[in-house]
This record gives sequence, C-alpha cells and structure tokens, in this order.
Amino acid sequence: MTESSERKISLVTGANSGIGFAVATGLAKMGWQVTLVCRDKGRGEAAVSGIKKATGNANLELMLADLSSLQSVRKLAADLISSHDWLHLLVNNAGVIFGKRTPTPDGLETTFEVNYLSHFLLTNLLLDLLKKSAPSRIVNVSSDSHFPGKMNFDDLQQEKRYSALKAYSQSKLAQVLFTHELSRRLEGTGVTVNSVTPGTVRSHWADEGGLFGIVNRMGRPFMASPAKGARTPLYVATSHEVEGVTGRYFSKMRERQSSNESYDEAEAKRLWDESVKLSGLT
Repeated sequence: MTESSERKISLVTGANSGIGFAVATGLAKMGWQVTLVCRDKGRGEAAVSGIKKATGNANLELMLADLSSLQSVRKLAADLISSHDWLHLLVNNAGVIFGKRTPTPDGLETTFEVNYLSHFLLTNLLLDLLKKSAPSRIVNVSSDSHFPGKMNFDDLQQEKRYSALKAYSQSKLAQVLFTHELSRRLEGTGVTVNSVTPGTVRSHWADEGGLFGIVNRMGRPFMASPAKGARTPLYVATSHEVEGVTGRYFSKMRERQSSNESYDEAEAKRLWDESVKLSGLT
C-alpha cells in the first residue's frame, strides 16, 4: 500500500464490529486510508471486505493484534512503524467487560489491560510517528460509565474483590485520566488527544459480561446503532471545529465536563507512572 504525507492515514482498534467498524467505515467514506486492528483474522478480513464494498475505498488494510497481550501490542506498533511513514489519526476503541475476573497472559485483569493499558502502550509507542505526521489526533473511546469509576491503586487488578462494573468503570476513568495527562505532555507538538462517549450502543462488546451482558443483550432493541454511536468519535477525529482542541471530553458531538475525579492531575500522574511500570514502557 502506497501512502504520502498528503493522504490521511488512520488506525482503529477493535474495528471488525460495533463502533470500531462504524468508525472505520465512516473514515473510509471520507477517503481516509484505514488500518483496521482486529484480533480474529476471519472477522477482520470480512470487515475489510465489507467496508471496501460499502465505500469503494480500497485503501484499507488489516493488522492482527490481541490487546490482552502487551507483546502483541508491541508487535503491532513495530509492524506499523516499519510499514508506514505517516499516521494522522489513532482511534483507541477496542473494549471488553467480563463477568468473572479473567487474567491475561501478562497476569493482569483483562478489562483493565484491553480497555486501557494496551492503548496506553500502543499510543506511546506510536507517538513519534504521530508527531512526525502532525497535525494529528488521538481519540480515546471512553464511556459515561467512567463517572462512577474510582482508581483503586491498592488493587488495580481487582485481585482482592472483583466486580465487572467496577472494573469497567475504572478502565474507562483511566482512559479519561490518560487523555488529560497525555494532552499536557503533548503541548506544542501538534498532536491532540480527546476522549469521547459514543452513548449506549447495541454491539457485542459486553457478551462476556455475566449479568451485565445479559442486561445488555435484553436492552439492545432500545439502544442506538453503531453508526449513530460512531458520530461523536468521527466528529472529534475529523471535524475542523475540533482542530487544535485537546484534553477534552465529548458527548453527542459537543464538549462536556467529564467526572470530577478525571481532572485530578496528581491521580493522572500516578496512573501514568503505574502504567509505565505495568506495560514495561521505557
């Protein structure tokens, strides 16, 4: 795949279904070159084929990565850097919730690693490429579920007592804290970073969520479509109105306040330092 500094290059995690698929489709419709990051090859290839057919955009590629593995994230970043000269947009979208505590191969709680820590690592590994490509943007797909979230630094991996909803809320709060801290660190680089909530969207991200997953499936007929849920991420990713805006939280294509805890700079710095240790970032 050929590319140039003039063609807009993007990467979307969790892009084979739900909001990620809708965001990738929306970008393809706008003429972006899109790298879809998926865990399953068959589903990923089907997503690429479907988007090509729907949009007529052939500038699509599939990269495989398992976000429950930090080694896989590192390989993804290395492969992207070796094959791409530019990256103008990174959409950190992939997310899960598990009804029972499920450790990853890295020994971490899966919801925390997939929703937050792997995206923390991926983003940092791609920062040089994003800076080189500036003006560029990072969009972290969070959730209003972050509002009741609390960072339990004494038990980040919920080894003492696990709650699916607390694990999910904590991971989404971590994304917003990360957004605010990263925006401060990127000041003056031409790289912006914002977090968004897509709203309550019918998709399969919560299928392993135990009781929460059952409630989620029952409520799907009343939820918004993935295409509607993708509107805010796409707006923050591409709109001229958001050019230069950074460190903010968006809902329904409008900026709004995130939780009070998400603005705690000391907590954001503590989370950053802890994330560096857990991810092995140097």
